[in-house]
Amino acid sequence: MTLELITTSFLTYLTDIASYLANANQRVFWLYLLSTIPLGYIGYRQYCIRKAKSQNKAQPSGFLSYLFNPVIWFHPSARHDYAIFLINKVLKLTGLTISLVLMAPIAISLSGDIELLLGKSALLNTPLWLVGISFTFILFILDDFTRFLAHYLLHKIPFLWEFHKVHHSAKVLTPMTIYRSHPVESLLFATRMAGTQGIAVGISYYLFGPTLEMSAIFGANVFVFVFNLMGSNLRHSHVWLSWGDKAEKLFISPAQHQIHHSNLPKHFDTNFGSALAIWDRMFHCYLPASAIHNPHELAFGISRKNTEHQSLVEIYFMPFVLAFGGLIKPLRRLIKRKQV
Repeated sequence: MTLELITTSFLTYLTDIASYLANANQRVFWLYLLSTIPLGYIGYRQYCIRKAKSQNKAQPSGFLSYLFNPVIWFHPSARHDYAIFLINKVLKLTGLTISLVLMAPIAISLSGDIELLLGKSALLNTPLWLVGISFTFILFILDDFTRFLAHYLLHKIPFLWEFHKVHHSAKVLTPMTIYRSHPVESLLFATRMAGTQGIAVGISYYLFGPTLEMSAIFGANVFVFVFNLMGSNLRHSHVWLSWGDKAEKLFISPAQHQIHHSNLPKHFDTNFGSALAIWDRMFHCYLPASAIHNPHELAFGISRKNTEHQSLVEIYFMPFVLAFGGLIKPLRRLIKRKQV
C-alpha cells in the first residue's frame, strides 16, 4: 500500500510538472515558448550586427546554436534553476492554500466597506462584456503594481533581500530562472497575490455586482496573455531584445529586465517592473535599454565578487542565516544601549 501511494504521488507530481506546458497561466506555456523563436531571431540579428557580422551570416543554423547555447543551458547556475523548480513544486501547496483562504474574505469585506462609505454603485447595470473587460483590466493593473511594489521591497528591506538574493544569484538566465526563488519569497508572493485578487474582486463586486467574469485567452488574463506572448521568456535569457525608448517608457522589455539582473553596481535597483514601466518611472528607478552600449558584455549575478549560493544547500539555508543574523546584530546593539 505504501509503495502504491508513493508511486501514485510521484506520477501525480510528474503530471503536475508537465501541465505547466499546457497552462496559459504559467510562463512556460507552450505558446509563450514558441513565440520566443521569432522574437529571439530579431534579437539574434541585432546581436550579429553588434558583433560586426553581416546580416547574410544570420542563418537559422547559427541562430539555433545561439538560442540553445549549451554553455548557458547546462551551466551550473542553470542546473540549479531546474532543481529549484522541481523542489519548490513540492513546497508550493502552502501558497495555494493561502490564496484560497485569504482572497474571498478580503473581497467580501472590502466590497461591503466601500458600499457603506459610498452607497450603492451606479454601475450595477453595466453590460456584461464591459464588466468583463473592466474587471480584467482592474485585476491586471493591481496585480502589476503590487508585483512591482513587492519586488521593490524585496530589494530595499535587508531582511527580505537575503531571500530575494537567491533569484539574483543566477549567473546565467534561462526561462526557468523565473522559478528560481526561495520558498520564503514564494510564500510572500502567494500572500500578495491573494490580497491583490481579493482587492480586485472586492472593488469590482461593488462596482458591477456579483456577476464577474475575466476576459481570458486559454484561461489566462487577456493582458497577461499578450504580455507573455510578447517575449516574456526572453526576460530571463541571453537574448537582448529592446522595444526602443518610446515603448519602454510604458512597457518593460526583455532587455530592461536583463539590466535588472546585471551584476554591476550602477545597474542595481533598476527596472523592478513586471509588465508596465510606469511604476519604475514613478519611483525613479527606470533605466532604458539604450543606456547599455555593449549588451553582449552584460554579466549576471549579485555581484562580480559574490561567492554565495554555490550549492542547493546554500541556496535554501544561507538566506535564513544571513537574514536573521542581520536582525540579531541591531538587537544586540539595542540591548547594550539599554543596559548602559
